[in-house]
Amino acid sequence: MNHDINTPLLDQISCPADLRKLPESQLEQLVEELRLFLLHSVSKSGGHFAASLGVTELTVALHYLYNTPDDRLVWDVGHQAYIHKILTGRKDQLHSIRQWEGLTPFPKRGESEYDAFGVGHSSTSISAALGMSIAAARTGSDRKAVAIIGDGSMTAGMAFEALNHAGDLHSDMLVILNDNNMAISPNVGAMSNRFAQLLSGKLYTSVRSSSKKVLSNIPSALEIAKRAEEHVKGMIAPGTLFEEFGFNYIGPVDGHDLHALIATLKNIQELKGPQFLHIITKKGKGYAPAEDDPVKYHGVTPFDPHKGIIPSGKPASSPTYSKVFGDWACDMAKQDHRFAAITPAMREGSGLVQFEKEHPDKYFDVAIAEQHSVTVAAGMACDGLKPVVAIYSTFLQRAYDQLIHDVVVQELPVLFAIDRAGCVGADGPTHNGSYDLSFMRCLPGMVIMAPADENECRQMLFTGYQLDQPVAVRYPRGTGPGIEVESEMKALPIGKAELRRKGKGLAILAFGTMVEPCERIAEELDATIVNMRFVKPVDEMLIVEMCAGHELIITVEENVIAGGAGAAVNEVIAAHGINQKIANYGLPDRLLQHGSRDDMLRDAKLDYEGILGFITEQMDESEREQVVSSA
Repeated sequence: MNHDINTPLLDQISCPADLRKLPESQLEQLVEELRLFLLHSVSKSGGHFAASLGVTELTVALHYLYNTPDDRLVWDVGHQAYIHKILTGRKDQLHSIRQWEGLTPFPKRGESEYDAFGVGHSSTSISAALGMSIAAARTGSDRKAVAIIGDGSMTAGMAFEALNHAGDLHSDMLVILNDNNMAISPNVGAMSNRFAQLLSGKLYTSVRSSSKKVLSNIPSALEIAKRAEEHVKGMIAPGTLFEEFGFNYIGPVDGHDLHALIATLKNIQELKGPQFLHIITKKGKGYAPAEDDPVKYHGVTPFDPHKGIIPSGKPASSPTYSKVFGDWACDMAKQDHRFAAITPAMREGSGLVQFEKEHPDKYFDVAIAEQHSVTVAAGMACDGLKPVVAIYSTFLQRAYDQLIHDVVVQELPVLFAIDRAGCVGADGPTHNGSYDLSFMRCLPGMVIMAPADENECRQMLFTGYQLDQPVAVRYPRGTGPGIEVESEMKALPIGKAELRRKGKGLAILAFGTMVEPCERIAEELDATIVNMRFVKPVDEMLIVEMCAGHELIITVEENVIAGGAGAAVNEVIAAHGINQKIANYGLPDRLLQHGSRDDMLRDAKLDYEGILGFITEQMDESEREQVVSSA
């Protein structure tokens, strides 16, 4: 391929094979072009931004040196994979990322052959890359596997489980730790980069290996040599922990020194066994506002790249459910000294920023460690505290074993404030909270509530906090119908639904977010509408009463139908031996793709029009004609 010096380098690259034809001297220019392209694209579309800026040099170096897609690059968690997408043939579609029918927000195997492993939740890359390295060895392939882990993902136990296994197997693989939680300190520069190249070079590794062979017959001498090696490495690199796992630790390397990265990676490619490269990067590198505030620029909505993100200054018309929770937590902590709020690295998303300021001694961010967040709450509950775990529905899935064994089996009073339940939006199927009602409803002694509006959310949180058993309150992302939140807190009667409208023939039993659209439908159809409030214990007496007075019952929930809230209603009807016409409606039995929350609800036919269409389909022909004539 001939490279036109007047044409931007990025325009001449349609795949990594084109990148590998460039001379190394031109790569710095390409890095700058990539950063500029990312800025102008994401500022229009929104998306994960700061993390991708920070790994631009690393991404270029990896695709330059490794024979992708045959060599496997596994990105963790995927927030840092936008440059990877640009270099692998998706540059012209990047403007559509996270939008309906656009590019997926994370690597996805079905989207590109360069996406070696689909991701969404953190800390999976080392396990996946290890599996690939094992497969390569079993099949006689010489392909290489690289895990790129960062953005806090090393705080999860799964990453260390994988390190332990890989070191034991002595598999040929590379783990790159993208450490962007600190500024590049003085010891990370030319001197440190030179040490990294020495530690990864042939001379050092051959001397290291030969010395061990010579000294193996003199155990005491071998032990002295090992300690001396650890001492030398310890003076220049914080790698002892990873060495103990069986990895050859190399670094830290300045992740923005492209030539040092390339030199070190070239050396590593010649090494056998598990290698661990530690690089230091700056999240948001190359765009000053993102460098100054990487949290704000981690995930962005469209903004002016010349001005940066500017707060609108307009107060929200109604508070988000996350803010309702955060305000409640602040108020509850003032009333009860036993209160403790726990989050697995979701302070901003869960609405706990103000809480941390007001009650730092009652706030616990456990990092990306969902299993630990649940069990540490259980430990608190054992000894007299009242813990509240603020967690996204999709992330609670990772702690299901701990929910069962450490909380439910021990009947401990832990309150789960479950955010992002149901359709979440642009992050797609890995982040939707589609299953929590189903996987919690089967747990003995668990109380599960779903608020219909903002005020009910506050009252349910207060209600759950009073109970001496495991409780979950699950609510959606964003705002609700706009109901005023009362400052006074009142406990709701456990297991009792709320009859909102009495109609004829048809009864709609709606759960949580589905109450608002179903209320409008009930008005149109002159139907009964019930805000069920409790998924467990479900209001058995009301269900029996609804059966006695209605020909048709419809349950509606923002959860999968299998094992969900509607199934609880079915079980009550079956237990009472009632012959009742009933239909359950909820999320379809398929994965909902990324887009806005409204896009997802529309696609699932769980918006107003979709629910109305389903209900009218369930009616007898005479009932349908009656609705048409009354309209």
